[in-house]
Amino acid sequence: MAATVGIVGVGLVGSAAAYAIALSGIAGRIVLVDHLPALAQAQAEDIAHAVPFAGATQVEAGDYDKLAGAEVVIIAAGVGQKPGETRLALLARNAAVFAGVVGEVRRVAPQAVLLVATNPVDVMTEITTRLSGLPPGRVIGSGTILDTARFRSLLGRHLGVSPQSVHAYVLGEHGDSEVLAWSTARAGSLGIRDFAAQVGAAITDAVRAEIDDGVRRAAYRIIAGKGATNYGIGAGLMRITRAVLRDEAAVLSVSIRTGVVTGVREVALSIPRVVGRAGVTADLMPELDAKETEALNRSARLLKDTQDALP
Repeated sequence: MAATVGIVGVGLVGSAAAYAIALSGIAGRIVLVDHLPALAQAQAEDIAHAVPFAGATQVEAGDYDKLAGAEVVIIAAGVGQKPGETRLALLARNAAVFAGVVGEVRRVAPQAVLLVATNPVDVMTEITTRLSGLPPGRVIGSGTILDTARFRSLLGRHLGVSPQSVHAYVLGEHGDSEVLAWSTARAGSLGIRDFAAQVGAAITDAVRAEIDDGVRRAAYRIIAGKGATNYGIGAGLMRITRAVLRDEAAVLSVSIRTGVVTGVREVALSIPRVVGRAGVTADLMPELDAKETEALNRSARLLKDTQDALP
């Protein structure tokens, strides 16, 4: 039976995810739900008109009851990020939205893996875990999957190789305190510095600083230029959805409530994890150098302090 994917909240991020999933052909049916039914209907029709060029996915709009049987439900509801606004500043405005959404999704699709896309995504993942009562592995935040893609893209560009040949991760918060794990980055079978030396593209302090800024400040630049980020995260949500629907056991940098990270307990943040049909089935903590470990600890404590302040 063809898989059903639900998407709640079909603004820029939700609709981009729906479009990417529809064209990828990984789902037989996509159901769009929004507090503005006319928007959901318009997005469904527009995306459905693109499907004949790629496949046969059925795209429709509806209410929560139409999510029955969904294997993955993406939650992209909430208010958008304003220019210059940090993701953590969004918390107060988005937490209330989820109180109604999560209950309705659980009512009609209790078996679904929940995929959280709303910012600040790590805190919203923790909120969703609390509200849903699901095991942490079945409530997945998109986390740093996009930051990791940006890191690999910029490294690949500098080295002159495909980003798909670069294995590097961004850890911690999806936001200002995120940690680029340079010490474990590799290209092909080599550590990143050895690879860079062999292809004549040395990674100097200046190069590191430029790539770090390119990753860390990307969202702010994009939001300043066009008001939101949507295509990159839409593709990232498709990638996570594919890992679940196809039971890929893929290693992805996603956010879930984590038992302990650098001594910080019960905090939602990103590290590499194995993702498949049951959601996250294993955590893969990389061996970091001392500075990266300290930075990850700061990121985890920042998120933990925010999460602990939630009622």
